[in-house]
Amino acid sequence: MISVSRAIGAADFEIAARLCDALAAWDAAEVQAYGVAAEEVLAIYHGETSSSLAARFSSTDAMMFIARWEGSPAGCLAFAPFDDATMEIRKFYVDPEFRGKGIGSALMRVVLAEVEKGHCRAIVAHTTVYMENAISIYEAFDFTRCTPFRRMPDSIAHTEVFMSRPI
Repeated sequence: MISVSRAIGAADFEIAARLCDALAAWDAAEVQAYGVAAEEVLAIYHGETSSSLAARFSSTDAMMFIARWEGSPAGCLAFAPFDDATMEIRKFYVDPEFRGKGIGSALMRVVLAEVEKGHCRAIVAHTTVYMENAISIYEAFDFTRCTPFRRMPDSIAHTEVFMSRPI
C-alpha cells in the first residue's frame, strides 16, 4: 500500500536526503553513457543535505513529499517556485525496489494537487533523456516537451529534457 506525506520534520528530511543521495548515485552512473563526467552532474544537480532540503522545501510554496510502500520509504518529489507564475518539480525519485507499483504517479497526483491550490499558471520539469520512467509519468500527467527554461553547459545539453504543463 502506498502512502504519501509531506516532509515536515528532521526525520522526514533525513529520509529525503537518503533518497536524493540514491538519485545522485544513479544519475552519476547513467550519465556516463552519454559522455558526461559523473562529477559534473553531481556538482550541478546534487549534494543536498537534510538541512538544505528542509531549508528549501519547508514553506507554503515549496514542499517535499515522501512516498512509502507498506511503511518503507520508496520515493520523493518536491516543488518550488520557478518564477512568479510557475512552479518547478524537483527531486523526483522512486527507489528501483519499488518501481512499477504506482509510486511515481501517487507522488505526482499529490504534488499537482498542492500546486493547483496556489496562484501559479504552469508547472515545469527538468529531467534527462535516460530518466525514461520519469518522462513517462510526466507525459501521463499532460506534461509536454518545451524549450529549455534555463541555460545548461554545452557538455550536458544533449542529455537534458524540459517539460511543462498548464495548471
